[in-house]
Amino acid sequence: MKIGLYFGTFNPIHIGHLIIANHMAEHSDLDQIWLVVTPHNPHKQKNTLLDDYHRLHMVHLATEDFPKIKPSDIEFKLPQPNYTINTLVHLQEKHPNFEFSLIMGEDNLNSFHKWKNYEAILQHHHIYVYPRLNSGEINTQFDNHTKIHKINAPVVELSSTFIRENIKKNKNVVPMLPHKVWEYVEHNLFYKK
Repeated sequence: MKIGLYFGTFNPIHIGHLIIANHMAEHSDLDQIWLVVTPHNPHKQKNTLLDDYHRLHMVHLATEDFPKIKPSDIEFKLPQPNYTINTLVHLQEKHPNFEFSLIMGEDNLNSFHKWKNYEAILQHHHIYVYPRLNSGEINTQFDNHTKIHKINAPVVELSSTFIRENIKKNKNVVPMLPHKVWEYVEHNLFYKK
């Protein structure tokens, strides 16, 4: 089985995440997409994150109606801060019959050469890249690489940061979140302060 790993803090998960994940599930050779909830991204400050289990629960709520999209808490069990290479090694040991690939935006591909052990990742895994409007300077280092697949997915320029800022300002964010996620955020008064 081919699994696409879509990493994120999902703070909160929004419709942009689901549009990309569903597009990858329906328009690539991947059988399932796992939304890997990151407990602590080494490049983000921990204090800006909602509790890990609240974010995981929102991913569960958001993906209930998408049989090809699954939440994953695999990184909750690994030492923090964690790096993608460690997660991939752990998953491959746990599921030796699965083929794991990464899903990332063009903006992440541009900085991919700075990732820990990026050469090992590329040696053993495929990468599926979706377009971003603000991807910065295009890194040509990975052009025509046999393991990198650019997918013509919809361009969704929506961020969790934008949603959190608008919740704090009492703006209506209902169209940006899966309905059950919005209800959960609203009920718990998340991101209000």
